[in-house]
Amino acid sequence: MSIEYIADRNLFHIKTLNSSYIFRVRKEYVLEHLYYGKRIDALRGIEHLSDENYFGATLHAIDAELAEEKLSTGRMCVEYPFYGSVDMRQPAFHAVYNDGSRVTKMFYVAHKIFPGKPTLDGLPATYASEDEAQTLEITMFDSMTGLKLVYRYTAFEALDVVTRSVTAVNTGKFGINIKKIMSCSVDFDSSDYDFIHLHGEAWRECEIERKPLVSGEIRINSARGASSHLHSPFFALAQKNTTEDNGEVYGFSLVYSGNFELGAEVDSLKNTRAYMGINSFDFNWLLDSGESFTTPEAVMVYSKSGLGAMSRSFHNLYRNNLARGKYKNSIRPILINNWEATYFDFNEEKILDLASKAKELGIELLVLDDGWFGKRNDDKTSLGDWYTNSNKLPDGIDSLAKKVTDIGIKFGLWFEPEMVSPDSDLYRKHPDWCLHIDGRAKSMGRNQLILDLSRQEVCDYIVSAVSDVLKCGNISYIKWDMNRNFTEIGSAVLAPERQSEVAHRYMLGLYGILERIKTGFPDVLMEGCASGGGRFDAGMMHYFDQFWTSDNSDATDRVKIQYGTSLVMPNLFMGAHVSAVPNHQTGRTVPFETRGLVAMCGQFGYELDITKTSEIEVEEIKKQIQLYKKIRTIVQLGDLHRIKSPFDGENTVVEFVSKDKKSVCLFCFTRMCQVQYNSDKVKLEGLMPNSVYKCEDEEYSTDFLENFGFDIQKFNDHSGKLFLFELI
Repeated sequence: MSIEYIADRNLFHIKTLNSSYIFRVRKEYVLEHLYYGKRIDALRGIEHLSDENYFGATLHAIDAELAEEKLSTGRMCVEYPFYGSVDMRQPAFHAVYNDGSRVTKMFYVAHKIFPGKPTLDGLPATYASEDEAQTLEITMFDSMTGLKLVYRYTAFEALDVVTRSVTAVNTGKFGINIKKIMSCSVDFDSSDYDFIHLHGEAWRECEIERKPLVSGEIRINSARGASSHLHSPFFALAQKNTTEDNGEVYGFSLVYSGNFELGAEVDSLKNTRAYMGINSFDFNWLLDSGESFTTPEAVMVYSKSGLGAMSRSFHNLYRNNLARGKYKNSIRPILINNWEATYFDFNEEKILDLASKAKELGIELLVLDDGWFGKRNDDKTSLGDWYTNSNKLPDGIDSLAKKVTDIGIKFGLWFEPEMVSPDSDLYRKHPDWCLHIDGRAKSMGRNQLILDLSRQEVCDYIVSAVSDVLKCGNISYIKWDMNRNFTEIGSAVLAPERQSEVAHRYMLGLYGILERIKTGFPDVLMEGCASGGGRFDAGMMHYFDQFWTSDNSDATDRVKIQYGTSLVMPNLFMGAHVSAVPNHQTGRTVPFETRGLVAMCGQFGYELDITKTSEIEVEEIKKQIQLYKKIRTIVQLGDLHRIKSPFDGENTVVEFVSKDKKSVCLFCFTRMCQVQYNSDKVKLEGLMPNSVYKCEDEEYSTDFLENFGFDIQKFNDHSGKLFLFELI
C-alpha cells in the first residue's frame, strides 16, 4: 500500500517509489508535518524530529493540553497552517467570519484511505484507476465557526508523485469569507535550498532562474487573469549541489490556469515554508451555509536524482494521467499554419494552393488562422462573430474544409472565443457581456475586450457558436487563442460582495466550456494558445492536446524557450514551427536545417509561404518531413534528458530516448561558435545497460557513451545537428 496509517502512533505515511511524506495527529488535534524526502521504510524514532518545538519567549501554546507538551505551532512544522494563532509565518488558510473574527483553529476529526482518485468538481485534475493510485482524505473541523476542511492527498507510487487539494465546507449558519486558501503548504526544517522558477514575457517565455533562499520570502504570482507569460505556476526547491542528474529537488506544479501565487518563506530559525494556490490578492470567496469550495490541485514531485528525473515524473504524469482523449498518447500530425504566409490577406484560392503544396510535401494538416470570420480583415473587428467572412470565403467555411480534406490533408481553424471586439455584432447586441465596471472606461488590449465567463449565458453562447462551426464534420483541429490580460475585473450580474470572485468564476466558466467542447467533439485535436505560451500550464493540459509554445518562432530563441518549458511540460505538447527568414519577430537569419531541427524537438510544423519557397528549400522541407516522421514517436513519446543548457553556455544538447531504450535522438545546437576550443563531448543518459548502439556506421557501448562521452564536434553560429542511435 502506498498510504499507511499507523494507528498507535497517529502517523500517516504516504509512499512513492523513491519518496516518503510523513505527518501525524498531535494529541488528536493538530496535524504536525514530520518529513518529506527520500523514501524511508523503518520509521522508528521519526517522532523525535519534532522534539525541538519548544516555547520561545514570545510563543504560546495552542491550548492547555498542548501546553503540557510544551508544543507551539509557532515553531513546529505544520501540515496546513491557519491565520490567527501563534504561527506567525505565511498561513495556508485565512477567513473572516460573521462576527468579524479572523481566527481559524481546525482540529482532526477523521480520515479515510481508498484506492484510485476522486475528481475535483468543475476543475481540471489528474486522474487514476484503482491500481494506479491511492488517496487519503482527512477531515478537520472548527466547532466555533462550523467550517470543515477536507485535505486530499493522492499517491502515484510508480511516478514519484503526490497530489494535494483542499475542500472547504460551511456547515454553520452564517457565511464565511475565504480570503486565502492554498492548495498545499509544506514545511522544511532547513533553508539550504535554491529556488528555481520560470519567468519571461511574450516572445521570451520560460527562462530558468535559480537563486538561493534567503531570510524572508520569495513570492511569485500572477494577477492577470491567466497564468501568464511572466511566471509559470511551477517552482522547485533544490539542494545547492543539485544538477540535472544528481542531488535532491522538490518540484511543485499547480493544475490551474488563472491567478496564482507560490513561494517560499524562510523564518528566523532557518526553516522554510513552501506554498502554492490561488492568488490571495483581490480574492474573496463568500461561502454561504451548506456550500463548498475546492482548491485547484497541486502536484508535488520529489527526486533524489536531479532535475531531469523530476521533469520526467511530471512528463509521465501529465501525458498519462492529466491529458485525455484519443490524442493523449498518439503522435501529432505535421501541420502548416497560414499566419506568417498570408496574415489577414487571403482568399479561398490562396488557402487551397497552400493545401495542395502541403500535400505534395508530406504535410498532414493545414490550419487557417485569424481572419476567416465576420468582417475580419485586421485585428480591430469581429471577435465574437463566429460565422464565415463571405468576402474572403464566399462558399463558406464548410465548403473550404471539404475542399482541403478532398486534397488529402486535414483542416484546422483558429478561434479566440473568450474575446469580443467592440466593432462586432455580438458586442452591439450584448454590450454588458464583457468584463467591466459600470461608469468606468474600458481598457482596450489588442483592440478587444474579454467576455464575462462567470455568466452562464455567455458560456452557452461560446459553446454554441464554436460547435456550430465544428458540426460540418471536416474540421479536425482547432487552435484556441487568448490574447490579452484582465482589466476592470467586474461582472454585471454578481452581487457587490461577490465581485472578488470574478477571476476564479471566469476560470470555472472556461473549464466548463472546454469540457463541453472536448466531450462534444472527441475527434477534434485542440491546441491551446495565449499569445504563445501565456497560458501553457497543467490546468489547460486537461483539455488541450498541444500548445503553441511561443509566438516567437526564431529558432535560436526557441532553443531556450523549449528547454525552459520542458522543466515541467512534456515535449509531446510543445508546438514548434519552421518559419521564414529573416524571422518576423527577431529579424535573425538562421539556417534552414537548424530551424527544422529545433522544431523537431516538439510538435513539428511550418509557418511560412510554401508556395513561394525555392526548389532547394522544397527539397529540404521534404527531407525534414521524412526525417521527422521517422523520429517523432521517439521525441513525442520518449523520455527527455537535458544534457547541456542554453542558459549556461553557447551549446545546447537534449536527448530523447524511446521508452524501450532502443532508439535515441541527440539534438545539438550552437548559438555562437567559439574558436580554439577542444571538441565537445557529451555523456548520454537513459540507455539500455550493457548494450551496443550504432550511430552513422560506428558502434558504441553503453558504458562508453554514458561514461566517456560522444564527440559532438564544433559547429558554426546558429547551427544544429541530429545524431541518431539505434540499439544493435
